[in-house]
Order: sequence, then C-alpha cells, then structure tokens
Amino acid sequence: MPWLQENGKRYTFDELKTGVAESSSAIRFCNAWLNGQVDFILQTSGSTGSPKKIAATREQLKASTRITAAYLKLEPEQTALVCLDVSFVAGLMMLVRALEVGMNILVTPPEANPVQSLDSDINIDFAAFVPYQIEAILKSPQREKLDAITNVIIGGAPLSEQIKVDLQSFTNNVYATYGMTETLTHIALQKINGVTDKTFQVLPGFDVGTDVRGCLTVKANHLGNEVIITNDLVELISKNQFRWLGRIDGVINSGGVKIIPEKVEAVVATIFNKLNLPNRFFIAGLPNAQLGEAVTLVVEGMLTKEQTELLVHTLSKTLSRYENPKAIYCLEKFVYTNSGKINRPETILLVGNKYQFVS
Repeated sequence: MPWLQENGKRYTFDELKTGVAESSSAIRFCNAWLNGQVDFILQTSGSTGSPKKIAATREQLKASTRITAAYLKLEPEQTALVCLDVSFVAGLMMLVRALEVGMNILVTPPEANPVQSLDSDINIDFAAFVPYQIEAILKSPQREKLDAITNVIIGGAPLSEQIKVDLQSFTNNVYATYGMTETLTHIALQKINGVTDKTFQVLPGFDVGTDVRGCLTVKANHLGNEVIITNDLVELISKNQFRWLGRIDGVINSGGVKIIPEKVEAVVATIFNKLNLPNRFFIAGLPNAQLGEAVTLVVEGMLTKEQTELLVHTLSKTLSRYENPKAIYCLEKFVYTNSGKINRPETILLVGNKYQFVS
C-alpha cells in the first residue's frame, strides 16, 4: 500500500482517504482527490503578471499526469519527493502524479535545500524543484543526494548557465521544464545533463506553433480546442521541438534596437562564473532620456569597487555596444514570489532612478 510521509508521520492512502487529524495542505488535497473530487481551482504564482485562479477538472489533471508518467516511466511503489508549495500548480501536480501512479509521497517544506534532511534509507525516484533550490543544493554538502534522485524536473524560471554547467556531471535524469498553470504544468522537457542540445522536446498530446510576434502557441488535446497564446519568444526547430529565446514583454527597446534580456543574461552568467561572482542577477530595461530604455544589470548583493571595475571591463569586451549594460545596480536583496521566483517588476521598483551609470 503506497504511503504519504510528512513531518515524520506516515499514512497509507486508505488512511488519507478516511481522514487524519494532522490536516496539512498536502493531506487535505490527497483526501479530496482520493474521495473523487471533480473540480479544482489552481493558483498562478504571479511571476509574469497578476496572480489569478484557473479552474481545472479531475480528468484534465489526470490526463496531464498520464503524459508525464509515461515519458518518465514512473511506476507504482516508487517514491516521489514533494518539496514545492502545494498551493501552486507545480507542487499540486506532484501530488496528483503520485496519487494516480500509486507512488509513495514524501512531503517536505518548500525550503531552499529540501534534500538536506532526507533519510539516507529512502530512495527518491522522482522530484520537482525550482532553480533557487537547485542552486542551494549544488552549493551544499548534499549534492550527491540530488544526483541519487532518478528523475529530476526543474521549472518555474529559466536555469542559469552556471547551474546547467554544474549539472553536467550528474548521472541521473535532469530536465528543465516549460509550462504554465494554464496548461496544467509542463508541456515540454529539455534534458540538461549529458547533452549539449538546448531545445525543448514537446510531450505527446500537445501541438505547438508561433503567432505573428514569434511567440509560442500551445494546444493541449486534453484541454479542448482552445489555443493558448503565450508571451514567450521561441525558435521552432520542428513540430515537436523548440528553442526558448525569452519573454516578449521583457524585450528592451534601446535606441530602436530590440534586445532580449535572456540572451544577454546567458553571456553575463559565463562572465560571473569566470570572475567567481556568486551573485544572482538579471538584465532589465530602465527608462533613459536618450535611449528610451537602457540595458541595466541588476545584482543581488554588494560588489566591491574592484569587482565592479573588472566586471564592467569584461562586459564591455564581451557584449555588443547595444547589449552592454549602461548601468549596474546592486540591491541587498531581491523581491521573490511565494513560489521562490524573482519578482522582477517589484525588484525593479527598488532600483528607482538612483542607479549609477557605468558606460
């Protein structure tokens, strides 16, 4: 009989169906699912817009589960680690997958390093993380625990180039995911370790295309005939492969030249790695009288004068004149969403108009 373990207490699925006194969010959802609840309300994270609620049926959630379970070859009696907030679709779908497949469920708090307290005698077959959790684990003594998880999926935000490099030595299956609440989590996976391909593989049951802006469109067979139009710029490689370029609503128009921040961030990541700078950062376009928008590098944590000077020099030698940040601004701490993503709009508000131009 499969089980769920949380806070050191273990319950069989029969006990979860009947009801237990310790009624956490995960246990309440499992109870509702096992008792046949039909309609569910999913909460978006609000990282790319205002948070909103989306309705989904039991059959739609089950269909999404079957796609992932088949692709990753999930089986009954395997164990799934649920270390994401189950109030949001990514964590909730981990519960649905485990319940439908008949997997054991190990629920831990959605903390930065959820593997540090894992019992060594429990083998994890499937887990989902967000990038900041992967970053914390890679910097910890528990790296080998991550490598021991058979299938790892990472979503919620793009992976930095440095994390991708760090994961290359892992021997398990590590995937970046592409998806959204509207599609009931991921529609495509990108293998991270052991390969150099940077394309996403579209999962069975989804049809993708692009609109006139070059943004991805998605049609899911289990969600009806509606075509979901995204704000993600992509390059279609084939009918079931695409390369993600960035968000169209984040494109910077600097002096009439359009710049994709994510493209610049990939280069900046290699520079930070070369200069041994561990800081998180992102590229944004801030108002500028001459250019309209100025490419700006926003860094979490302080840099010394020497680090800043070396960074400015290296950036100018590596990036084109249009992509090179016109300013660097350091914030003590970024603003994050409840699901652990950088809240770029709110973080940019902290910058204001006080940043120092450096080029």
